[in-house]
Amino acid sequence: MPEVKRYATKNADEYGHSGGGRALIDNFTQAFGESFDSAIHTVTDFIGEGRVNIGGIDFDITITSEAFDIILPQINAVYTHMLGHDCHSIVAGAAHADSMISQLEDYIAKGRTLILTSHYTPEDLKDAETKINYLKELKSIAKNCENSSQFKEQVKQEYPAYSGENYLDMTAGFFFA
Repeated sequence: MPEVKRYATKNADEYGHSGGGRALIDNFTQAFGESFDSAIHTVTDFIGEGRVNIGGIDFDITITSEAFDIILPQINAVYTHMLGHDCHSIVAGAAHADSMISQLEDYIAKGRTLILTSHYTPEDLKDAETKINYLKELKSIAKNCENSSQFKEQVKQEYPAYSGENYLDMTAGFFFA
């Protein structure tokens, strides 16, 4: 569809062409060969922080500590990278947990009725509260553990039904580098 505009932030474009996204694409290409489409689209329109109207719909782009959120004011929704109320997240230490908590508290304060993500189902403010409690508990567990194995075991005991154990592994690596 060459006539279709392709929007992205400059950071997202860089991520895809030379950053972590490029590394993922290269790894998938190596793993799956020619069956994997490794093409990266060319951005036609760069967007930054603030309001942008695409196809008659307003989007408010908000820069976050990790990337950006997209607010859809007409439906009081936010699109973010990931929430996952019953899934482990990649948490790069206590300061990162605090940043995530602050971001989620902002959603609650602003009454966002819908949270859309790249990696999970649509969620709501109850889910944001659940994730805040999870992040606070992660920090508490980490303070009382001596190593990553102990940390992972305690988190699994506290959240036995949570998916994303690979994310928990990464989190443990950040808390206990």
